[in-house]
Amino acid sequence: MKKIPILLLILFCTSLIACGKGQQINGHNTRTAYRSVKALKNRLPPDARIEFEVSFWTLRDSIKDEKEFLNTVDGKKPEEIIALGKELYQQRKNSGFAGYEKYSSWDEMIAKFGKERIDQDNRKNKNNEDPKDKANEVLYKL
Repeated sequence: MKKIPILLLILFCTSLIACGKGQQINGHNTRTAYRSVKALKNRLPPDARIEFEVSFWTLRDSIKDEKEFLNTVDGKKPEEIIALGKELYQQRKNSGFAGYEKYSSWDEMIAKFGKERIDQDNRKNKNNEDPKDKANEVLYKL
């Protein structure tokens, strides 16, 4: 009878430990890494989402070996991925990487990507308006 509360306490503690990695990328395999990145991105504030995405995909582009890439991102928090992305940006910029010469800084590049994302969303919303929906609209003339 005394073993049940102890067992429940141990079970509760292990479940808390398992939930502690909710803010980290799971780099077990590519599928889980992409899934955890998607979940983390959705939890970030809107201004940090683009920075996180750009950092992650920049890392993915720079590290061709999948195992090495997964080892690099496994267990990292969004802030750490962003720091790695900034560092990689600076290395590439200093080495004259094509495409980065038009940006004077990381922040300028992220701002441009953010503006492009907003423009894409605006175009997508305009194109999603269905003419059938307007035909079913009920407007009363008073």
